[in-house]
Amino acid sequence: MESLKELYKIGRGPSSSHTIGPERAAKIMMHRYREADFFKVELLGSLAFTGRGHRTDYVLTKTFQVPCQIIFNESLDSLKHPNTLKIHAYKQNSLIGSLTFYSIGGGSLEIEGEPKKQVADIYHEKNMKEIVSWCKKNNANFADYVFEKEEDIKEYLKKVYTSMNHTIDKGLSKDGFLPGKLHIQRKAKDLYNSIDKETKENDLKLIASYVLATAEQNASGGIVVTAPTCGASGVLPAILRYSQEKYHFSDEKIIEALAVAGVFGNVVKHNASISGAECGCQAELGTACVMGATALSHLFEYSLDQIEYAGEMALEHHLGLTCDPIDGMVQIPCIERNVVIALRVFNIVELAKLFTNSRKISFDMVVETMKETGKDLNYKYRETSEGGLARLKDQIDNK
Repeated sequence: MESLKELYKIGRGPSSSHTIGPERAAKIMMHRYREADFFKVELLGSLAFTGRGHRTDYVLTKTFQVPCQIIFNESLDSLKHPNTLKIHAYKQNSLIGSLTFYSIGGGSLEIEGEPKKQVADIYHEKNMKEIVSWCKKNNANFADYVFEKEEDIKEYLKKVYTSMNHTIDKGLSKDGFLPGKLHIQRKAKDLYNSIDKETKENDLKLIASYVLATAEQNASGGIVVTAPTCGASGVLPAILRYSQEKYHFSDEKIIEALAVAGVFGNVVKHNASISGAECGCQAELGTACVMGATALSHLFEYSLDQIEYAGEMALEHHLGLTCDPIDGMVQIPCIERNVVIALRVFNIVELAKLFTNSRKISFDMVVETMKETGKDLNYKYRETSEGGLARLKDQIDNK
């Protein structure tokens, strides 16, 4: 499996597969065809259906340093991957080169006809069963496993946590409305300022305000950390910040929790998908729930089996979750869904502690099931804004 640096990316929202991925593709084209004076980009699949709402065209236009044309091709021809973009480079009206990119989730790319980007094979273990076996053999926890395999990752994870907190702080300072025709009002600042330190509402409101701060920054095109994606980026930062403030965990302990969350996110990415266009929201916010639950379980010093059970439960109970954003924007239901899932993490962690000895299925089994479920989902429910809640678009527009 790849480095956690390939899972935790710091970039601009609102969608890792629709903004960070295409941005990276544009930079590759500019590097390879430096003499080009014009680019034509054809967006296909989910990139075509929700690219406008996800601001794919805006990101590409801002990234290319020369004129470009963006084409939204919404034909339903068979595609190798639902997030496909073809970029053609021109010089003096003559085609000088073309590449087809697949934005596979979390901002990662594959290029048609080229071998996958070979990042150092850092994690030789390919699933959770093998990772747990390694940990037990070496009397280690999941964080130890990461730091043994990827010696230089701590400094990067510190940068990741700093960025997460910066996004929360920025989101808590903003008011007004999010961009787009849905006219969604920012809630994080007002909710945070409404907290009464003497009431029991404090915990719920505090967690929710932290989640909203990140999710609203993401929706407005701000800088976030993919955890595992931009659209699911609100869960893990809120869990970590709230837990550190409430329980006074050290920064070192938080970095360990980030490493543990990364292990589980990496297994999902490697063996299934973290792309909403490929497997629905179960792949994005389902995985975010996994990462939040396993991070929190590590902070509470759970055993290997208890942590795995928390991860298994987190994914199992989001199987079949659809990705149907209204108007293709990462706002409804995405922002509130981040909040609901972050709050659910705490219940999952408590249940994992109680029921670990009775569990019957493994984390790997649920990951494989999630992949199969995602493939079986109708395309309308995989980030195309063609079905589900997205059908309410006209009703909302007419209000």
